[in-house]
Amino acid sequence: TQFTMRRVAVSLLRPAAHRRLIASSSAPATVFALSTAPGRAGVAVVRVSGPDADNALCALGRISKGALPPARMMALHKLYAADGSEPLDNALAVRFPGPRSFTGEDVVELHVHGGTAVVRGVLDSLSQVPGLRPAAAGEFTRRAFSNGKLDLTQVEGLADLINAETAAQRRQALEHMDGVASSMYVRWRERLVRSMASIEAFIDFGDDEGIASEEVASALSEVASLHRTISEHIDDNGCGERLRTGVSIAIIGRPNAGKSSLLNVLCRRPVAIVSPQAGTTRDVLETAADVGGYPVIFRDTAGLRHGPDVGEIEQEGVRRAERVAATADLRLCVQDSADESGVCVRFGGRGDCLCAGLGDAKRTLVVMNKSDLLDSGRRDLLAAQATELPTPSLFISCATGEGMRELQAALKTRAAALCTSSAAEGPIVAHARHRAHLKDCLQSLSDAMLAHEQRGDVVVVAEHLRVAAEHLGRITGAVGVEDVLDVLFREFCIGK
Repeated sequence: TQFTMRRVAVSLLRPAAHRRLIASSSAPATVFALSTAPGRAGVAVVRVSGPDADNALCALGRISKGALPPARMMALHKLYAADGSEPLDNALAVRFPGPRSFTGEDVVELHVHGGTAVVRGVLDSLSQVPGLRPAAAGEFTRRAFSNGKLDLTQVEGLADLINAETAAQRRQALEHMDGVASSMYVRWRERLVRSMASIEAFIDFGDDEGIASEEVASALSEVASLHRTISEHIDDNGCGERLRTGVSIAIIGRPNAGKSSLLNVLCRRPVAIVSPQAGTTRDVLETAADVGGYPVIFRDTAGLRHGPDVGEIEQEGVRRAERVAATADLRLCVQDSADESGVCVRFGGRGDCLCAGLGDAKRTLVVMNKSDLLDSGRRDLLAAQATELPTPSLFISCATGEGMRELQAALKTRAAALCTSSAAEGPIVAHARHRAHLKDCLQSLSDAMLAHEQRGDVVVVAEHLRVAAEHLGRITGAVGVEDVLDVLFREFCIGK
């Protein structure tokens, strides 16, 4: 049994150790890049990583290795051009000897003044130091991954953190970058490996060492428990991916109901052209916004109307609007409250009513615009009609701002619900890649349980469990990640 456990452990080698073994086979070059945003700024940070990082500081600072500053302590140095012809800047330099650095290698950071000429001079001088070359996009992070400083989910979390535009996105990205998600996947994989070890021990030594079939039953019970856990985890309606990409909100309504005006108010800037002439918007206009800390993508659409007087171009605009509305996470159905026809909203069926044929009323919020034009009697009549709708409604005025605070609060509540999972245990699934591997893992676990139930073939069971473990390992980068590395690190900027 101990031999089998050791054999399984070796076959599922810890990813960090495996990557370090590969990385040590050849000494990497020393690379450098600007790690802060390009352009004029008070301070710019130039990062150097690799075995010649200290040499780079010695060359530009005109100092010997014995005069290098202590590790992780800022020191003021005058930097010179590589050929010694002129000074470049007074800079703060800090050393991070490996492996206690971001990349796991020797790292030097030069904090220089952020002027264009200064940064260009420092980068040009570093390029003349022997053994140094400019870093590729994402190369620092790729080295951190190769040296076991980050696993693949942490790398993705770092990319998400850099790209985060809202508070909710930042919180989710930081959770993944801190390793909360990877720790959960590693725990699941360890549970699976223990079950595999028990089954393989029964296969190899069951007759000789008296390993009872109860061990197999216990292992399969653990497999069934893990299957339930993963099933509950991914039953989240895609909220994690939605939080990364943004909640899709379609603004729909009849022509001249005030859809574009509402878009401009919600975004606090003139995104769409607004005109008293009906039909200004013909195509779908998209813009991203932050609603209460949650990312949303508003989509302004053409006015919905049908009839013989609707031209070919307007018909195409209506078709596009209906497609966007049908697939949106949430629909703002804008009703002109000054329209004498009253509340004209209906769900299901066909017809000229707003939302007719668009299905689910739960994804819709009816907005009664132009409330500033109503007298009290007319308002009471519309309010009474709105109570019969199967979805909430609000009175607003894009002209006066009435009801906008309530609308913002309603949108925040809806966005939060769409980006939060009540079923998931621990961190939510943030990437489609994770979800695909988890689904494949579930399928392999189901196949394993079915193989035992129908045929009792523990060899087939063990093979299905091996495939399931491989899918969990692919999430964190423990196995088989070469096919995703190039795609992933291309998303990083130069200097990260």
